[in-house]
Amino acid sequence: MRCEVSASESSGTTRPSVMGRPRDSHRDLVILDATLALLTEVGYEQLSIEAVAGRSGAAKTTIYRRYPDKAALVAAAVEHRAPAEPPQLAGEDLREDIRSLAAWLARSISEQDVGLLGAVFTGMRNDARLAQAMRRILQRDQTAMTDRLERLAPGLATLFAEVAPALIVHRVVVVGEPCDATFVEHLVDDILLPLLRRT
Repeated sequence: MRCEVSASESSGTTRPSVMGRPRDSHRDLVILDATLALLTEVGYEQLSIEAVAGRSGAAKTTIYRRYPDKAALVAAAVEHRAPAEPPQLAGEDLREDIRSLAAWLARSISEQDVGLLGAVFTGMRNDARLAQAMRRILQRDQTAMTDRLERLAPGLATLFAEVAPALIVHRVVVVGEPCDATFVEHLVDDILLPLLRRT
């Protein structure tokens, strides 16, 4: 390994050089934001590293040093936009705990651009690498939710993870209606709790 010798060499000490420049976190954010914008505008299939480089002002080599391919770049961009951690649950009122988590999930999904969601879903269907990367992210987020629900009622975590996101995505993407408080209460009182009582 090459080392640069400092002015203190005469004292017998050396200081290794830093190989390359430190990673610029601001440049990372610019690249990821450019990726999200282009993904929404042109879709996954038409998205290219060249286009991201042009939009972000970063060199293609800079992007490839960070992300080996388009799938890794898109997954990182989506993860960058991921919502905050789910709320902590008090464990005193089952309905209120489910409602709190459903409201958080509805808000998190609703805040995503519909075009972005559609582009990601299409990309996952056509690119196995993107599907694998996104499933890792979704599994992590699902675990964060289910860990909070597991202790409340048997079967609740799995039921919530399978039903709630699907219905929220359907309402946002397919129906095009907001996931407001009325919808969240409908989801909890008319669907999740009745299903839970049948398990």
